[in-house]
Amino acid sequence: MKLAAVLTGLIVSLAPMFAADVPRKAPEFVIDLPQGGQQLLSQYRGKVVCLGLFFTTCPHCQAAAQLMSRLQTEYGPKGFQALGAAFNPMAKMLVPDFVREFRINFPVGAAEREAVNTFLQNPSENALHVPQIVFIDRKGVIRQQSLPRNDSTVATEANMRKMIESLLPEPAGTTSKAKPHSAASHKKTS
Repeated sequence: MKLAAVLTGLIVSLAPMFAADVPRKAPEFVIDLPQGGQQLLSQYRGKVVCLGLFFTTCPHCQAAAQLMSRLQTEYGPKGFQALGAAFNPMAKMLVPDFVREFRINFPVGAAEREAVNTFLQNPSENALHVPQIVFIDRKGVIRQQSLPRNDSTVATEANMRKMIESLLPEPAGTTSKAKPHSAASHKKTS
């Protein structure tokens, strides 16, 4: 029993070591739209972007997408843009019903799992929990993203509002002196 507790503690303490590099320049990411065509992440340079990477069948993803819709309505006029990409099996076929059923008001399409793993800097052999949430500033720099596993902080409404409100005032053309926001920095302390 003690060994299990020690191993669990070791794994939890090492988890941030396996997190992606944040901040980093966002690589191009392609979202295949269900009606045809593609949406490129780079099209939104100059806006604060929250990219949600979902499974259409995941209740946590459905809730995150609905939250992102509310935030899009509230912050969209100020320069915020929510985007979504589903990467579960048959995602491209399931996205239209997902958007309609959950009343999503931002662009949502599909992406291949390998493209998602590459974008997140997650080795394809590693598990990846959903939703994965990524915040990208106006300059195209990833400022926060979910940890690959067991991250219950990034997709919360409080965190999402905090990130949007901290990134919106930053100008698009200059380098920010702001401290990067990493999922690892949201670890709970006792």
